[in-house]
Amino acid sequence: MKRLIEKDLKEWKNSENRKPLLVRGARQIGKTYVIRQFGKESFDSVVEINFEEMKEIKRAFEGDLTPSLILRDLSARLKQPIIPGKTLLFLDEIQACPNALLSLRFFKEQMPELHVIGGGSLLEFVLGDGRFSFPVGRIEYFYMQPLSFIEFLEAKGDSASLTWIKEATPDQPIGAATHASLIQSIKEYFIVGGMPEAISFFIEKQQFLGLEQIHHNLLNVYENDFGKYPKSSQQKFMKMLFEAAPRLVGEHFKYAKIHPHAQARDYLESLQVLSQTGILIQVFANASSGIPLATQKKEKKFKLLFLDIGLLPQVSESILDAEDLALVNKGSLAEQFVGQELAAYIKPYMKPILYYWEREKKGGEAEVDYIIEVGQHIIPIEVKAGATGRLRSLKQFMTEKKSPFGLRICQAPLSFEDNILSVPFYMVREIPRLVQWTLDNRPFA
Repeated sequence: MKRLIEKDLKEWKNSENRKPLLVRGARQIGKTYVIRQFGKESFDSVVEINFEEMKEIKRAFEGDLTPSLILRDLSARLKQPIIPGKTLLFLDEIQACPNALLSLRFFKEQMPELHVIGGGSLLEFVLGDGRFSFPVGRIEYFYMQPLSFIEFLEAKGDSASLTWIKEATPDQPIGAATHASLIQSIKEYFIVGGMPEAISFFIEKQQFLGLEQIHHNLLNVYENDFGKYPKSSQQKFMKMLFEAAPRLVGEHFKYAKIHPHAQARDYLESLQVLSQTGILIQVFANASSGIPLATQKKEKKFKLLFLDIGLLPQVSESILDAEDLALVNKGSLAEQFVGQELAAYIKPYMKPILYYWEREKKGGEAEVDYIIEVGQHIIPIEVKAGATGRLRSLKQFMTEKKSPFGLRICQAPLSFEDNILSVPFYMVREIPRLVQWTLDNRPFA
């Protein structure tokens, strides 16, 4: 499957200031696959080491961590040459060998011409141990997500729709037949989700029957990993949070929703770890009074999204008959989808962080699902069905924060009306382009 991150990996390869790279993200989202493909296409050879499977290889990283000595030992053990500039050294499941993590700083300092990529789904478990000194400043990160809707279309081979999506504007929207076809594909994505195994199955079998078992097995993989966390006292809380999170999607998070007697102090570490591993995404409240938005994040007020919409128990094939996706399950699935999409299109070198706006003035409460920065502008985003005239919170934000216009993500075709840019679900990736088009054409002036 073609992934958007491949372009960024090629740019990393050719960068003069390149550092060893760690690709981070949850298990089973395709990290190993995409790194292998990138290596095959971009290098003369790939030397791959999986520290969970090749336990003896850890000895190459014991004692002196001088890169030349490590490479000599690895080449002898694997009977493969490792040539700087021509070989990609791929250290998979690197968290299983902390010394290999430590060695990355020396590769940067003593052998920068060698391309080194590390992959680790449970890297945060090592960092959470508290006994590990991480090589800060000597490595760089890429954060990876499940397949986005655009990557799903690519996997289906729907190149015609991809072209339409990239070119459509409010004054030249996608035609009715293509729009209907894309909404059908969105419904499929709600059910299948973005996990590579599920998408491969769906494309091969052309059926939904069998997906439930795949999704269930994936959830079991994540839950089984909790037993590897070094602090046994946190494993119980991590499991309880993981089990509760899918039903809390889109809600204001309160620890009592996990368990009536839950205390924040018990779950804070688990919440942090599950967020860092990519299993959970926090959507933080934000004052939205200026940019950058990161400076106005309210750490203690947030909502939760889950790793992938296909893994949510609320999802069923009945979605195929839904008249409007924004209304399914009181809108929580649409909110999950949009947040998942927004996170997927953030540059991979940036840790995905999402924001929403909440006004708490007594008698005048208001909330906007997401807010984003586009250039020098803060754009409010609502995930809503129905007519544009009923978007009270969105319009309140626009008035208070002097936004140039508001943005609604919905099932309707692309349009601009009443100072609201309506963007169909299948065009979330195009939001920056569409915002800039609207600013340049200023149909609202």
